[in-house]
Amino acid sequence: MWLEEINLGSYRQIFKENGVNGEYLEGMSMFTTEQILRFIRRCHMKWGDFITLCKELRRIKVACLKGEQKVRRPWWAPSCLSIFFVKVAKRNRQSRVVSLKLEP
Repeated sequence: MWLEEINLGSYRQIFKENGVNGEYLEGMSMFTTEQILRFIRRCHMKWGDFITLCKELRRIKVACLKGEQKVRRPWWAPSCLSIFFVKVAKRNRQSRVVSLKLEP
């Protein structure tokens, strides 16, 4: 759905076929130039689309670090701890570090 929101929905199937998910995208900031070029070739991305993808990933990270992103309990935490987790997370700046892992 996120790809659709940022007008990159045409890459949905090819990302799925190549195992490109939130965890993969989160690690892209550590990619070497060679890995970036391999990713672009493998996903048949246009340069402009790749730049859009990178800008959107950065926007999400900045929003989380500023505390603008909504705090939610992680998928692994029991629902009975939701209120507790959210209160603690709002007070803890480290909890705002972005994770793009897909929640089940």
